[in-house]
Amino acid sequence: MGANNGKQYGSEGKGSSSISSDVSSSTDHTPTKAQKNAATSEDSDLSMRTLSTPSPALIFPPNSPGFQNGRGSSTSSSSVTGETVAMVHSPPPTRLTHPLIRLASKHQKEQANIDRLPDHSMIQIFSFLPTNQLCRCARVCRRWYNLAWDPRLWRTIRLTGETINVDRALKVLTRRLCQDTPNVCLMLETVIVSGCRRLTDRGLYTIAQCCPELRRLEVSGCYNISNEAVFDVVSLCPNLEHLDVSGCSKVTCISLTREASIKLSPLHGKQISIRYLDMTDCFVLEDEGLHTIAAHCTQLTHLYLRRCVRITDEGLRYLMIYCTSVKELSVSDCRFVSDFGMREIAKLESRLRYLSIAHCGRITDVGIRYIAKYCSKLRYLNARGCEGITDHGVEYLAKNCTKLKSLDIGKCPLVSDTGLEFLALNCFNLKRLSLKSCESITGQGLQIVAANCFDLQMLNVQDCEVSVDALRFVKRHCKRCIIEHTNPAFF
Repeated sequence: MGANNGKQYGSEGKGSSSISSDVSSSTDHTPTKAQKNAATSEDSDLSMRTLSTPSPALIFPPNSPGFQNGRGSSTSSSSVTGETVAMVHSPPPTRLTHPLIRLASKHQKEQANIDRLPDHSMIQIFSFLPTNQLCRCARVCRRWYNLAWDPRLWRTIRLTGETINVDRALKVLTRRLCQDTPNVCLMLETVIVSGCRRLTDRGLYTIAQCCPELRRLEVSGCYNISNEAVFDVVSLCPNLEHLDVSGCSKVTCISLTREASIKLSPLHGKQISIRYLDMTDCFVLEDEGLHTIAAHCTQLTHLYLRRCVRITDEGLRYLMIYCTSVKELSVSDCRFVSDFGMREIAKLESRLRYLSIAHCGRITDVGIRYIAKYCSKLRYLNARGCEGITDHGVEYLAKNCTKLKSLDIGKCPLVSDTGLEFLALNCFNLKRLSLKSCESITGQGLQIVAANCFDLQMLNVQDCEVSVDALRFVKRHCKRCIIEHTNPAFF
């Protein structure tokens, strides 16, 4: 980006807020030799200062539409196959004499109403832009450059895309953000790099070394990162609270580095301050790795282990020993989790508010009974595909978890209208109910629910044998309810 900065900044020697006004004035007066030398010196100095400025070329590939619409024709760029590198623009000419350019600049001056906005309004507008667009704005003029690099706008870096060279982009961005505090970027708190397959351990090392105040890191879908880089981040960023490594199949554990463990005092322990951890689709995670995570991340309140297919009841036992503050837990598609695992989860008691056990085929009414008995403040339960759950399990749940707001018991063929009646008579605050593919459900059960749960907002009865009259009854009593169905006669 530094190129365009140098190109535009050279035209602002008079302190004007509009580029076009400077271009226009330069066409009306012939500069003296001394003025030319001064301008050349200033342009040279400005271009040198922008060499470390990140360019959107790090974020947009050279052949992307966003890049082609920029000032690529005036750049001097170097590219390697499959990789875009930083650009440096040459300083603008000191004199523009073409009459068409003079007319265009005057017209541009009349249209530049955005320059009349005060700085705080511009910063507010810039705060809604993603990282790549913010970098592009910094290339417009000196004022926009200064506003775009306001520290308040750089608490978050958000990069997405499969082809972007994330490692290089992070290196250049953090280097620019570290100018006022060499080697340390104190303002950056959030880094979101989603679906960037070219992110490697090198990029995470950059974040770990330069961003000690990092609080949130999301690298979902970046499957090239390994345990070692994650260990560095959690060790060097002591304030990290939110970590999303979903889809990072090489990550099998969360722990401190050995160097960090040695430095910590025995009183402090080997603790990591993470509260939110998403390890969805980390297929290689096993019970031993979950044991290590639990021992180091004792402050966990949100843990998502969807499709961690190697986790068993033993891993959940380790988890409950150390992490007693968990509010939300997902073990969906963990096929080895059974009723014994539910007994361990029930030890969370009233702290548990969200539980997803979808497609855990070994869970039956016994496991549901453990949850219902001890976790009375449960608000959300996803038990879709747990075919061992019957009306008895739903009865336990309805009578003990009366504050339930969302329930998914789809593909539970043993749940019938009897179970729905228990729900309707006990869970009056129910807002979302999914009964998809429940073969034993009829219109009578739906009418009982609709007559008692007036706040129902979503009802899924796809692939259920329910009549049009029953659906109309639901719509009449629950006016805000969105009904998902497969009955072509109801619309």
